[in-house]
Amino acid sequence: MTSQARATYALARPARLDLESFARATQTHPDLVAKLVVLGVLDAQTDSACRLWFAPAQVASMARIKRLRASLSINYASVGLVCDLLDKIARLEAVARASKRSGG
Repeated sequence: MTSQARATYALARPARLDLESFARATQTHPDLVAKLVVLGVLDAQTDSACRLWFAPAQVASMARIKRLRASLSINYASVGLVCDLLDKIARLEAVARASKRSGG
């Protein structure tokens, strides 16, 4: 048996959206999307050309950001804080429910 390097290939491309596609999908200006990434409110990956790429789940995050901004009339930096707090509350509630189910 000879020792040969084996190449592996992904069966499918990972689902992701570039900045323009993400902005279209969320009906948001690309500059605002980029600003939210800088603020840490949205998560994005960058490639070697410094282009932003978004996971499809970030579309739901953007919808949440828009709802919070519209209903609470707070700035985008504050929306990030509110999102973090809501996520933390959801995790604590999940732990409380699991504890209650297990009898603890």
